[in-house]
Amino acid sequence: MTTSPLANPSATREMLEAFGLATKHRLGQNFLIDNHVIERIMDLAELTGSERVLEVGPGIGTLTLALVQAAGRVTSIEMDSELEPVLSAHAIDHPNFNFILGDALAVPPAQIAEALGGEPELLVANLPYNVAATIILQFFQTMPSLKRAVVMVQKEVADRIAAVTSTKAYGAYTVKLSLYGKVTGRFEVPPRCFMPAPHVDSAVVRIDRVGFPGTLPDRQVDAACGTDAPVSTAGSDGVLTCDSNGGQDGASVLVLAGAPSAEDIARVVDAAFAQRRKTIRNSMSANGFDKAALDVAFAQCGIAPTARAETLSTSEFVQLAEALAAASALS
Repeated sequence: MTTSPLANPSATREMLEAFGLATKHRLGQNFLIDNHVIERIMDLAELTGSERVLEVGPGIGTLTLALVQAAGRVTSIEMDSELEPVLSAHAIDHPNFNFILGDALAVPPAQIAEALGGEPELLVANLPYNVAATIILQFFQTMPSLKRAVVMVQKEVADRIAAVTSTKAYGAYTVKLSLYGKVTGRFEVPPRCFMPAPHVDSAVVRIDRVGFPGTLPDRQVDAACGTDAPVSTAGSDGVLTCDSNGGQDGASVLVLAGAPSAEDIARVVDAAFAQRRKTIRNSMSANGFDKAALDVAFAQCGIAPTARAETLSTSEFVQLAEALAAASALS
């Protein structure tokens, strides 16, 4: 079991006193003091010793000191410049660790890749609760190399991440994140595991990246070439050519023009949830979509225009975006 020498109250107090640090609630700093939680986080992370791991909000390095034992390389992003001395001390003691001072939402992915010696493969972090949801989605969107996230978040955020249709927690955020990843693990963390104890409950969730689900190109390429087949870049005519033995060698695959991007799907999702109490037709038409185009798309997808957004699955939102894209109703 991988543990941290700082995951107990006395070691945390000693570290804070040694560096003259005080907790700053404005940055969401509550220090983890339970090694059992560290062990469970590390179990979910499934590190093998070679991975490039990104951490956000390391604080005094409690989780960091467990990560450096199990990962190939660890880079942490920390907002609080007063923590620079303690993180610098960790960097001296652990050659596979470095850190970036700054806002995790503003640090360019290229800077992160440079610090890690390559693109990040995992995000493992006790995230700042006030920006946790935004960080998770943005990192999956902007870092395609990220294959897994194991993150501590506020329980309500974990509920939104893992929500299912027709529940209060299920919303636009749930659907947009599910375009990139699915929850494959979760456990609860009570306030007593932190110092100082927060006034909210916490949870750790594991999110594994999934292939971009259900777009027209994905389904057509997979059907003709196989899911693992490398495919040449599409030409101006929208035709892809299979380049592997896994499917039809040299076969041409027609990719329909106007297939929706992740941004297109997100626009559909946001419009559908914009006025949650309204029907999906009324909410979307009030947020930039033509009613006639919506009616045609609903009919094609078998979606009742009187349905509410929280009753639609991610795949149904993708299908709706495809139908709208085919009708040029997303431009």
